[in-house]
Amino acid sequence: MPDHTRPPDKRVTIYDVAIEADVSPSTVSRAFSKPSRVNSETAERIRQVAERLGYRTNPLARALTTSRTHMIALVIADITNPVYAEIVRGAQEAAIADEYTTVLIDAQESDRLERAAIERTMSTVDGIVLASSRMSDSAIRMFAKQRPVVVLNRAIADVPCVVTDNPRGVRRAAEHLGELGHDHITYVAGPEASWSNGIRWRSLLEAGMELEIKVRQIGPFSPTIEGGERAAEELRARPATAVLAFNDQMAIGLIRGLRRMGVNVPGDVSIVGFDNIPAADIVTPGLTTIAAPFYAGGSAATRHLLTMIEGARGHTGRPMVLPVRLVVRRSTAARTVRPGRARPPWARPDPTPAAHLS
Repeated sequence: MPDHTRPPDKRVTIYDVAIEADVSPSTVSRAFSKPSRVNSETAERIRQVAERLGYRTNPLARALTTSRTHMIALVIADITNPVYAEIVRGAQEAAIADEYTTVLIDAQESDRLERAAIERTMSTVDGIVLASSRMSDSAIRMFAKQRPVVVLNRAIADVPCVVTDNPRGVRRAAEHLGELGHDHITYVAGPEASWSNGIRWRSLLEAGMELEIKVRQIGPFSPTIEGGERAAEELRARPATAVLAFNDQMAIGLIRGLRRMGVNVPGDVSIVGFDNIPAADIVTPGLTTIAAPFYAGGSAATRHLLTMIEGARGHTGRPMVLPVRLVVRRSTAARTVRPGRARPPWARPDPTPAAHLS
């Protein structure tokens, strides 16, 4: 007869569950770590007893016998950037569905902090999702040799990757601005260590040649609203009628900075962002942007990681590419044609020479 006199403050152990369920402790352990090896009726009885007693498995203790903690690390570049909210949600829901816990690491846009945090966490997780990593390719490959790794928002040879269709998104932005009569586009660059930043600039160069639109780059700037405001000062020295910003936060900062200078968006300057964060629909004017499926990206990367943890081979050929779409709002409009080649009144009188002009 099971003993129900256990003190209420005593921590429930695997032995308590075994006594109540009338099975051995090893059977209880298998019911949680390898349920396929336990009779379904017995496993269900053990789960019911465990729930009634308030027993919870300890992932670190379980790892001693199963070599798994059922925890994964999700590393993001900047927790203050709204795009990561959807990535985290998609990753966490995919992990929960497979009974995994997600450990969140904020790298604060620092490859040094990112690497140090992963090294501290490596022994306690079964795998890692790197979202917009700022580390070198060699560092990422080194970690991928120690644990299953999936990279999100970046393509690296020999490591499974999930990326958004940056070239298509940039092409749609350039086509949209070209249709509005803009024949020059300024790209406001984000972090130099960002793979997405590099691929977006190269994609704009290609689109410019194909569409016969001149393009140039300014920056790099911090991928924040403040970074966009600083970019507005440089844009004043090198004015443009059309701008593609690295991300929405920078585009919103540009709008704010230009407005303080008396510049009308989109009357004087059309601005396109990248990401379609919630604020893009709230800022005035509403921001035209390239919408990326961040929830789907977080979910897909995590599901792929979990299959690798279970023994599947990671696909290290072509990255998984997720579609993007152009969302047109009021921050873009037809180009205002000025007589002659007069510079706009808000420009500085002595501009610095344009760089990266094609």
